[in-house]
Amino acid sequence: MAYTFNNPIKIYALGGLGEVGKNTYCIESEDDLIILDAGVKFPEDDYVGVDYVIPNYQHLKDNQSKIRALFITHGHEDHIGAIPFLIKSVKIPVIYAPKLACALIRQKLEDQKIKEKVKLVEYDQNSKITAGCFKVTFIRVTHSIPDSFGICVDTPEGRIVNTGDFKLDMTPVGPDFELHKMSRIGEEGVDLLLADSTNAEKEGWTPSEKNVLDSINEIFDKAIGRLIISTFSSNISRIQQIVDCTIAHNRKIVIVGRSMLNTIDIALRFGYIKIPSSMIRDVENMKDLKESETVILCTGSQGEPMAALSRIANGMFKNLKIVPGDTVVFSSSPIPGNGASISKIVNQLTRQGANVITNSIFVDLHSSGHPSRQELRMNLKLYNPKYFMPAHGEYHMLKLHGDIAKSLGMPKENIFILGNGDTLLLKDHQIIDGERISAEDVFIDGYDINGVSTAVIRDRKILQDDGMVSVMLVIDSKQSKLLCPPRVTTVGFVSYGTYEEHLTRHAAYYLTEALAELFKSRKVTFNDIKNTARSVISKYFFRKTQRNPMIIPLVLNKI
Repeated sequence: MAYTFNNPIKIYALGGLGEVGKNTYCIESEDDLIILDAGVKFPEDDYVGVDYVIPNYQHLKDNQSKIRALFITHGHEDHIGAIPFLIKSVKIPVIYAPKLACALIRQKLEDQKIKEKVKLVEYDQNSKITAGCFKVTFIRVTHSIPDSFGICVDTPEGRIVNTGDFKLDMTPVGPDFELHKMSRIGEEGVDLLLADSTNAEKEGWTPSEKNVLDSINEIFDKAIGRLIISTFSSNISRIQQIVDCTIAHNRKIVIVGRSMLNTIDIALRFGYIKIPSSMIRDVENMKDLKESETVILCTGSQGEPMAALSRIANGMFKNLKIVPGDTVVFSSSPIPGNGASISKIVNQLTRQGANVITNSIFVDLHSSGHPSRQELRMNLKLYNPKYFMPAHGEYHMLKLHGDIAKSLGMPKENIFILGNGDTLLLKDHQIIDGERISAEDVFIDGYDINGVSTAVIRDRKILQDDGMVSVMLVIDSKQSKLLCPPRVTTVGFVSYGTYEEHLTRHAAYYLTEALAELFKSRKVTFNDIKNTARSVISKYFFRKTQRNPMIIPLVLNKI
């Protein structure tokens, strides 16, 4: 039977495919459009000067009139961090989010002084929301932050389920996941499943969050001096475990880092964390505590340069320095791409006399919030989708997740390994590939929503890796001649004393010859002179050094 795909439902990601972070998934009909999550990705080390990476929202701008709502699965930065940039770019009529995520979003909008009016509505596992032609319901899941949900979207053409971030934790810290609802939705029929792929390369089951408690207690037992524990500010369950161990070992807790302070304040107000006020000390009053009774809880477990732990390690944190005998604990696993940054901080802390403990097979300091392969198999069995689109992961994770679905009997043609901007078309419970839409990265430097272009990022990388060469030329354009030899200066390129002088002198000589030939041949423009300078200088320096510095020609004309 042939199906005509007139006015289908479009499903696509603006972020979250082929990467860890930037999760932004869209479901679009002829008249309506809803967005699932609006996350950021934190830049890798080679993205010089970049604070965040967000999706390109041009497609949403072009379809502004169709946008009905933004739905948030949970309160992690890779799912809510781009909201300030999104609402500055397009008008979002309403944001639906769980209670904790709502509070974190409000704090984020306040911190960034967002003037646009934002309607925030809380939902829970019993909520049923209509957004245009879409009927939306929610499935409570377990994750490393409370109030985490999967989202079920019933469309005129079929049912779509997005799992959000989850793991099937049989002994969770907090409410249980709704296994019965997952099974019921699967029995009713799921046309397309989008599922978390972050741990698709790990066999077995992700350990329960409660497994971490024994390791944390053991570290408390052995630590003689201060304990400095770094974790994600949004990992509420882990923070409560650290607090419980602090109480059990008669220590006091010092909370450091703005995001950690804000998140704990919100979690305390909503009852997600319980800390006796008598336990908490300010950094300024910490000197009154003995080292053996001090626990410092901070951000920076991923080596972020401006996070509290990095500033402590670099001696930039007021009233708080590393002293020999400190035990520093990284209670998280590295996000892909952050390994080098973490190693740098670990070495810096160790040089200052700290005993540094990171997550390893010997010390279980972190339990992932994402599903391993056995959970992915169970998830697929429960939802039993007709079509499958692995989401939230780097390409190899998506591919492995697709292979898991294939091993369970799903036809290969029903599994879609996509990239950001690829679309699927859903019509009468059938799915085919659609056309691509624009979905390139936008690099945010500061809070400018326009972002930094790819060309600027490329230039920054060149400057970082190969430096710069400036070329000053003084000419008489009427006479078509140089008035003095070119002046070639290197910055961040070579620093070998007489060798640098040798290179710049010979570069100026070859450029003088090339310009003399250029002036003979025809009437030249300033662009001709600059292009000749770039060509001659870059070829000469690459031949001598195998490096490609940025060439900046400056032409001064005699008037």
